[in-house]
Amino acid sequence: MPVAQHGPRHPLDPEPVRSTKARAVFALGLIGALTGLFIGGVVPSTIALQLARQARREAYASGGFLTGGDWLRRGERLAWAGLVLVAVAVVTAVVIGVVRLAGAPFGHDYAPNVD
Repeated sequence: MPVAQHGPRHPLDPEPVRSTKARAVFALGLIGALTGLFIGGVVPSTIALQLARQARREAYASGGFLTGGDWLRRGERLAWAGLVLVAVAVVTAVVIGVVRLAGAPFGHDYAPNVD
């Protein structure tokens, strides 16, 4: 999306360009969301959120000449979705483990002819 123009553009102003970190955030967020249920999504999601913070700071410092805010928002949403899926997978695994542990007999299960 082009930068809003307020009067004539100064000839020394840089051309607006898309942030490369914005695409990286989107790609990592997508990978995190796709692998979230396998608990492997925590690493790309965390990296995506850290890169998103850096990209936002750089876009703010550029004065509007770095674009890609839509890619950043989508990537952040996907990264958060990946982290939520990781949390759901961990909680589900813990609940299944506790239920199985509760159904297991305590102590040793000896044969009926052993005192």
